[in-house]
Order: sequence, then C-alpha cells, then structure tokens
Amino acid sequence: MNFFALREGTELALSFCGFAPHERMRSATEFKGADEPTGANFSAKSKTDSAEGLIDENCRHPNEILPSQSAQHFALAARATNDAVRIWNVKTGALSWPQGLENLLGYRASPAENISFWEEKIHPEDRARAASSIAEALRGGGEHWSGEYRFRRADGTYAHLLERALIVRDSTGMAQQFAGSLMDITARKQLQDQLLRSQKMEAFGQLAGGVAHDFNNFLTTIFGYSDLALDTLGAKSKAASHIMEIREAAGRASMLTSQLLAFSRKHPLEPRVVEVNSVILNLERSLLRLLGENVSVVCHLHRDEQGAHIRADPGQLTQVLLNLAVNARDAMRGAGQLTLETSSVTIEPEAETKIALEQPKRGNYVLISVTDNGTGMDEETKAHLFEPFFSTKDAGSGLGLATSYGIIRQSGGSIQIESELDKGTTVKIYLPKVDPPAQTYRKPNGKMPAGTETILVLEDDVSVRQMSVRVLRRLGYEVIEAANCDDAQRLIAQQVSCKIHLLLTDMVMPQMSGRHFADWLRTTSPETRVIFVSGYLEESLPPGERRDPEMFFLPKPFNSEQLATKVREVLDQAPLVRL
Repeated sequence: MNFFALREGTELALSFCGFAPHERMRSATEFKGADEPTGANFSAKSKTDSAEGLIDENCRHPNEILPSQSAQHFALAARATNDAVRIWNVKTGALSWPQGLENLLGYRASPAENISFWEEKIHPEDRARAASSIAEALRGGGEHWSGEYRFRRADGTYAHLLERALIVRDSTGMAQQFAGSLMDITARKQLQDQLLRSQKMEAFGQLAGGVAHDFNNFLTTIFGYSDLALDTLGAKSKAASHIMEIREAAGRASMLTSQLLAFSRKHPLEPRVVEVNSVILNLERSLLRLLGENVSVVCHLHRDEQGAHIRADPGQLTQVLLNLAVNARDAMRGAGQLTLETSSVTIEPEAETKIALEQPKRGNYVLISVTDNGTGMDEETKAHLFEPFFSTKDAGSGLGLATSYGIIRQSGGSIQIESELDKGTTVKIYLPKVDPPAQTYRKPNGKMPAGTETILVLEDDVSVRQMSVRVLRRLGYEVIEAANCDDAQRLIAQQVSCKIHLLLTDMVMPQMSGRHFADWLRTTSPETRVIFVSGYLEESLPPGERRDPEMFFLPKPFNSEQLATKVREVLDQAPLVRL
C-alpha cells in the first residue's frame, strides 16, 4: 500500500517533469544509487525523498520559471509596460516599490517607506478623493480597485496616473495587502483636455455666430436708414450730427460683431494675396504709437527675392497683430522689447508640432513671430488662452486671443503660444504660402452710382429688405421685393414681360436657400446676374447652398454706398458669371 502511494506520487511528480508513462513505471529502481535496494523492498520515506529531490533538482520543465528567475521576469514585465508597482501592507502601513518608481516618477525606492510617502505626493486637489475611494474599496468585499490621480514627480511636475490594484484579503475578508500598478496617462489626459477645449470653443462659436448674424441685420438697417436720413436732411441740418453719432455707434457695434464672427470662424473675410512684409511695415508706425516710447520694436523680416505671399484679409490680420502687441505691452508692464519676425518654413510630417488645439498640415507656410520679454505665463494660464471671455487683465474682455484664433484658423493657418514664467512669450502664426498675385482689379471711383435696371430683392428680414429697396429706388432702379422664394416665384410669374437684370438675395432663407433660388431663376432668366448677401461665411452653410468663388458677394452689415457700389459693379461686369 505504501508502494502504491509512492508510485502514485512519483508518477505525478515525474509527469510534471514531462516524462512518458513507461518512464514513470520504472522510476522506483532506476533513479536510485547502486547501493540502495530495488523493487518493492525500499521504504516509502526514502523513495518519497528521492522523488522530491528529482523534482527540485533534475526534473524541472523547460518552460517552468525557477524561483531565482522570478524577479528577473517580473522586472522585464514591468519594463515592458513602463509601469510602477507598489505594494502596501494595509495592517502595518509599510509601502514597497518592487519596480518602476525611479523610471516612472524619478524617486529612489527606500525599504523604510510607509503609506505617507504616497499620500504626500498626490496632488492636493486629488488627495481626499483618491483616499476616500480606496478606503471604501478596502471596507467592501471586492478584490479590485482602479482610479486616476495626479502624482508629483521628483522634479516637481505632476503626472496623471491610472492605478489598477488587487486587494488581498484573509479568510475573514479583511484587507491585508494592496498591490497596485501605476500607469502614466499624462499624454492621454492632455489630448482629452484639448478635445474638451476644442468642443467648448466650438459651442461658444456657434452661439456667438448666431447672435452676431442676427445683430448684423439690425446694423444693416441702422446704416441704411442713417444714410437715407442724411441724404434727405442734408449734412448741414441740425439733426445731421445726431444721425452721424448713431451711425458711428453702429460702426463700433459692427466691429464687435466682427470679433464674434471671427471667433466663430463665420466672419465673411475679404482675403486677398498680400506680401507679409508689407503688412508688418504698414503696421510698424501704428505699433509705435500704440506701445509707447518705453517699448522698442525690432523687426527681422525675410529677404526672399520672390517675397512671402499669403492669402488673408489684411485688415483682420492687422487686428490680430495689434491685439498681440497690446498683450505683449501689458506683459512687459509698459517697458521692454517687442520683436516681429517673418520667414518661410516647411512643415514635414515628422516635424509637425502641436499648434494650439490643432496641428498644421504638411506644406509650405509663412511664419510670423511676435516675441516679448515680459513676465510670461504658467501652464495653467496657457491651457485657457484661447477660451472666450478668459482674461488675465482686470478690464479685459477675454475675446482678443479667441478672436485671433478664429481669424487665423479661418485663413487656413495655425497659431502657437510658447511661454515661460519670467522668460517672455512668443506667438507663432503659420499661414499657408501662396504664389504671388496677378494684376489686381481696382474699383472705379464714384459716389453712389445710380442706374435704371430692374432688381429683385429677396430678403426675409423685413428691415433689411425695406432699407435696401428704398436705397435702390432712390438711385433710380426698378425694384421688386419678396420676403421668401415662393413670393418671388409668384411675382416673376405675374410679370413675365419684365426682364430682371439683377437678383440681390440673402443666402440663408426659409424653405429654399438663396443659392437654390438663383439656380432656379437662371433656368428662366439666364442673363440675370446675382449678388449674394450674408453675415455668415459660406463654410457654415451646407455644401450645396454655398456660392462658387467667382460669384458676387456683399457681406453684412453694409451701408448705402457699399450697396450702390456693389450693384453697379456687378451690372457693369462682363462677361456674365455662370452659376
């Protein structure tokens, strides 16, 4: 019976070592020394000891990890994941770091550590939350815990960590050990924060764009009727000065809506090809007056023989640079040096950098750098720079950089902020480089040009429509007005013999868009020319409702002279533009 027990135990042991069944059967006689008995006459104890010796020394499976190898395998696994591992004795408070503490966080592990080391390094804002969550897990009956928190590295910076832990319990369910694996997720958190900021800015942009678009309709009405009143009363009348004040107030309000639309990337910019050095040179004198005598301006401009051309709205780009200059002046506290630089750069795929909330695509760019030697900014401030209504100034509106961001992005570019406390700030603007321009078309000189052609005004806003109709009729035009596309089609059907020379239509209309109505009108009146009016940029419209680049456009708000000039320009333009 003892033999059977030995035989069974030996079979099991040698089977673990990988021997074949027939080899197990002869184990009792072949694996003993020559002076020892064979067969069934030896004691069970001696054979058991012999089997144990075989297992310990001679019969390890090729894939089995020896105890001496376990630490090496553990270290390799930890290095592969780049994680740190901590083991906390819940009863005594002792804390050990078997692996990764120095590589991940920069600290040298000490055998005398306790849990206070971990607690002290957690960010103050995360400490209570993490401790409460772990305490709740220890009181419960679960085996696993996971959580995120910020942990101070040896260099003083904070890493975002994801810890996943196993809770070891005794037979009564009491927690004995807490073994956690700490993963650095700082890069992931930064990407998530950038996405959230981008989504928040997009939401603000949609709200700002909607408000500004409606407000532009009001401003168009104010401009138009102010001009009509001045024309009726005369510039020397008693009421003229009051009307001019109204008009100037509308102009200031128009600048505000331009900022809102630029932030929402829906401002109808008027881009043209310009040489970047000319923009800087035209700006230099204004900068000197704006910054004061205690701030010097230094320019390092490119010297490319062919020039560095960009396609942008010069007025809006100037506004961006002036805004950056004012911010720099305030950061330098009224005294210092502002440096403007221009250059041509090429962004390669491997050289792409993180620019604000997005990355510039590969290609050729013109780089405008604005550098000051002011106080600089910390990481927390830089994280909110482009958010609307965020300002470091007591009296700031918080729209400056948000607006600049919208203008640069709408122009196809990117903007980057580099800053350190007490080391100043550099703002880099990347704008796509384009070919030099061909000969540009210049508007003919003239004030309030008139005409006798027939114009169809299609506008759903009653104030804008009535103002446009009155201005055009005072200039001698025959005008047909409609509030929507159905009314316009009905009026055209009633006046079959009437030739319509020009359609002035808002792009955003109820039921049928201005673009779709223009397409329909061209089937019945191919020679009719079209001017689209909108306070939005076409990129905010569905693709099928946008105008083509060569089509005529009048942005809102507009005044009487702008309306008269654009109408006359389109009617005199040849050849006709096909839709």
